[in-house]
Amino acid sequence: MKKLSLALASASFIAFAAPAANAADIVDTAVGAGQFNTLVAAVQAAGLVDTLKGDGPFTVFAPTDEAFAKLPAGTVEELLKPENKDKLVAVLTYHVLPGKVMYADVQGKMVEAATVEGATVMVDGTYSGPKVNDAKIVTPDVAADNGVIHVIDTVILPPM
Repeated sequence: MKKLSLALASASFIAFAAPAANAADIVDTAVGAGQFNTLVAAVQAAGLVDTLKGDGPFTVFAPTDEAFAKLPAGTVEELLKPENKDKLVAVLTYHVLPGKVMYADVQGKMVEAATVEGATVMVDGTYSGPKVNDAKIVTPDVAADNGVIHVIDTVILPPM
C-alpha cells in the first residue's frame, strides 16, 4: 500500500504540468511537466513507479522541485540513499490518498484524510485554503488517467 501511495504521489506531480487534454498516468504526466524532477527521482528510488502507473484512482499532493528545495540542505540526498528507502517510501506515500478527491469535494470544509502511508493529513478547503497540512495547494485538480494531482508548494512530512 505504501508503494502504491508513493507511486501515486509521483504520478500526481507529473500530471500537474500537463494539460488536461493530454491526460496520462500520474508518473508520465509528472515526467512531462518538467517541474517534478526531484519527485520523479524519489519515486524511482523508492521503487514506486509501477504502483503509480497502476489503476488507482489516487489523489496525489505533488511537491514541485522548488518545494523540495525548501527542505534543509542534504535532506533529499539523504532520503535517496538505498539504506533510507523505507523513510523515502513513508514520505512519498504520505502525499497520497487512496481514491480520487477533487477540490470541490473539500471546498468550504476542513477534512482529515488517511494517507497511503497510514497517518492522516488535514485538507483545508475553507477560505484560508486550499491547503494540505501547512502546504499551499497552488494548482488543484490536475487530471491524470488514474487519479488527480494537487500541486503543493511544500513537502509535507509524516509524523515521526
